[in-house]
Amino acid sequence: MPVKKLRYLLMVALLAMALGLVACGSDDNSSDEAPAEPTASGTAIASDPANGDTPTLTIGSKNFTEQIVLGEIYAQALEAAGYNVKTDLNLGSETVALAALKKGEISGYPEYISTALTSFFDTAPEDVPGDVNGAYEMAKSDLAADGIEALPPTPFASANAVGLLTSKAEELGVTQISDLQGKSQDLNLYGSPECRQRIDCLLGLQDNYGLEFKSFTPVDIGLRYEVLDKGQADLSIVFTTDAQLGDGDKYTILEDDKGVLPAGNVMFLTKQETIDKAGPDYAATIELVQEGLTEKVMQELDARVDLDKEQPADVARDYLVAGGYIE
Repeated sequence: MPVKKLRYLLMVALLAMALGLVACGSDDNSSDEAPAEPTASGTAIASDPANGDTPTLTIGSKNFTEQIVLGEIYAQALEAAGYNVKTDLNLGSETVALAALKKGEISGYPEYISTALTSFFDTAPEDVPGDVNGAYEMAKSDLAADGIEALPPTPFASANAVGLLTSKAEELGVTQISDLQGKSQDLNLYGSPECRQRIDCLLGLQDNYGLEFKSFTPVDIGLRYEVLDKGQADLSIVFTTDAQLGDGDKYTILEDDKGVLPAGNVMFLTKQETIDKAGPDYAATIELVQEGLTEKVMQELDARVDLDKEQPADVARDYLVAGGYIE
C-alpha cells in the first residue's frame, strides 16, 4: 500500500479517536468489494451566504510546515463557511507575524502560547504556567492589553527541543540537556535564525543551563534534520511534533530537565474588530476544526508534507474531509 494511503488511513483512525467516535460496520460482509475507508465524523461546516458580504479574511502563518498546514486548515474551513479568504503563509518569525497582524496586513494567524509569552512579553520559561489553561489565560490577558484577541487553544502542544542522532547521544552519554555541561563547547548547534534571541532556544540554553557551544549556525527550519544526517550539526533545535521523531529511533530528544523549553499549544490570534465584522462563524469555525488536532494527528499531517512531500493545501483538505468538517 502506498505510503500516502497508509498515512491517510492512520490519520483518519487518529481523528476518530480524537473526536471520541467509534466506526461501526457489519462483521459478515461477504462482498468482494473493498470495504469503505473509515471516516471520523466531526460537525460539518455550514456555509452561510451572509459571510460572503463581510470583509475578506487574510489568514497568515509563520514559515514552517506545521504553521503552514494550520494556516491552510483555518483558511479552507473559513471558505467552507462562506467567507472570502486569502492566505499569506510565509511570514517569517513570530515578531514579523505579530507586526503584520497589528498593521492589518493579515486578519489572524496561529501562534504558540509559550512563544507569545516568552517572545512578546519576556516571560521567563519557568514562569509560564505548566497547565495549558493557566498559560492560555495569562497569554490572553497580556495580548488583550496589546489589542490582540486569542482564541482558545488546540489540543496538541508543540515545544522546542534539543535533538540529535541517537548514535551521537550514545557516544556522548547524554539523555538530558544538563548532561551537555562540559561537552557543549565541542559541539555545533543549529537552529532557526530567531533562536539567538529566544529564551526557549539558544538564549535559554546559555542563560539557564550555562552552556556555550563551539558554534551556533542559523538554518532554515526545514533543514534541521538534514544537518544532523549530514554531520554538519551535532545538535539541532527541533519540535516535539516533528514527523521524523515518530519514525523509529534514529533521533533522540534530550530531556529539558530545567524546564527551559516550555510546551506550547496553539492559539489563533486576531483582533476584536475582525471578529465583530466577520460575525460569529469566524471564531466558531476556527475552534471547531481544532478539535481533532491532537499531537499524533499533527505529527501525521507534518509527516505528509515533510516526509511524503505532499502539498500543505492538499494535506489540510484531507484533514478537513477525514474529520467530517467538509465534503
